[in-house]
Amino acid sequence: MLRRKTDVKAVGAALLLAGVLTATALTAPASARPAAADSPAAAPAAAAPAEPALVAAMQRDLGLTEAQARTRIAAEQRAAAVAIGLEVALNGDFAGAWVQGTSARLTVATSDPAGAGEITAEGARAVVVEHSLAELDAAKAALDRAARSVPTDDAPVWFVDVRTNSVVVQALDPAAAEALVTAGGVDRGLVRIESTEEQPRPLYDLRGGEAYYMGGSGRCSVGFPVTRGTTHGFATAGHCGSTGTSTSGYNRAAQGSFRGSSFPGNDYAWVAVNSNWTATPYVRGAGGQNVQVAGSTQAPVGSAVCRSGSTTGWHCGTIQQHNTSVTYPQGTVTGVTRTTVCAEPGDSGGAYISGSQAQGVTSGGSGNCSTGGTTFYQPVNEILSVYGLTLKTTDDPGDPGDPGDPGDPGGTWAAGTTYQTGSTVTYGGATYRCLQGHTAQTGWEPPNVPALWQRV
Repeated sequence: MLRRKTDVKAVGAALLLAGVLTATALTAPASARPAAADSPAAAPAAAAPAEPALVAAMQRDLGLTEAQARTRIAAEQRAAAVAIGLEVALNGDFAGAWVQGTSARLTVATSDPAGAGEITAEGARAVVVEHSLAELDAAKAALDRAARSVPTDDAPVWFVDVRTNSVVVQALDPAAAEALVTAGGVDRGLVRIESTEEQPRPLYDLRGGEAYYMGGSGRCSVGFPVTRGTTHGFATAGHCGSTGTSTSGYNRAAQGSFRGSSFPGNDYAWVAVNSNWTATPYVRGAGGQNVQVAGSTQAPVGSAVCRSGSTTGWHCGTIQQHNTSVTYPQGTVTGVTRTTVCAEPGDSGGAYISGSQAQGVTSGGSGNCSTGGTTFYQPVNEILSVYGLTLKTTDDPGDPGDPGDPGDPGGTWAAGTTYQTGSTVTYGGATYRCLQGHTAQTGWEPPNVPALWQRV
């Protein structure tokens, strides 16, 4: 195949920017991933430094030194930019990407050998595989459809595993897995069946970040604070409450109610709060410290991710697979992400964060924080998109009615100007430092693009 030359770094940076804008404006594609550790080209997804509480939790749960944790966060953010650029460049031949180790060495798979050179040119390791990611996603979607009519209690988890170039079905009974594959009409060569003893369940008593209570009958965790217009609220798990369920806060004061909820099928919801409560761009870290949320760029498979819950606090692990389906006693949930982070009842709905980037809200899992386990989170970008929400971030321009438009801002920033890394501009009465060289465009004003500018 004759391959058209693509500026992978430019595409990756642009789409990474789009991912950040999705978190604040919900107008761009929600999927973006961060640049190979060996590639110096792409800037991190956001400028916020690693929070001490996040670093400490990674040290404890991943066995890293402080320096290794900080290095890993930065490397994984860079790897995401290269990964998404290569996804665009390889198009239908793209077969997934993942990172490994503290240095976040990026591997990118392609179903066309001609694409290997393009991958290695960006500093990533190339793997040529039989099936494209599109093929695997289609097979997994067929299993999702089949699960509506075939019992999956004994085959409770299935996912696209880019590292093995297959769709994996985890089963207590292999016959149940085979029945699901047959019902879905999926090519058996695309599927790998794994034996498991896990029986996932929703972690009903989970609270990511601060606790909240539903109608006086149960407790869950706040995921990520959000706004919709002038209304403040938070994203959380759908199994915590149905639309209309009232909530009270960690202090038992009246808080709000569920404005939307979906479970099973999905496991997401959002709660609108009353005027006594204000959304902030933070997740509760170890010892009650604030961990900043700067955006919602999706981290690649293999990345470190940490969870905040009101039962077990901060715990970290790694992302195993995106696009996973899991069967709970109440039914199947699709499109969640599978992780090695532990959780216990009371942590449901809580926040998963990678670096400074929001990832999702706790859905369910197996095991506990004494012996370890597997958990699943509902990606936050889907929640933002479905309900028309805006993630509260540290780079929020501060005007929910007209974000990013200070009227006549004045200052030295100007569209059409080429800025170098480290240069500074003024805009809207504030000073910003350039994080990544680029030519400015209308819509890329400094308050709008934390991937490019840091307020100083």
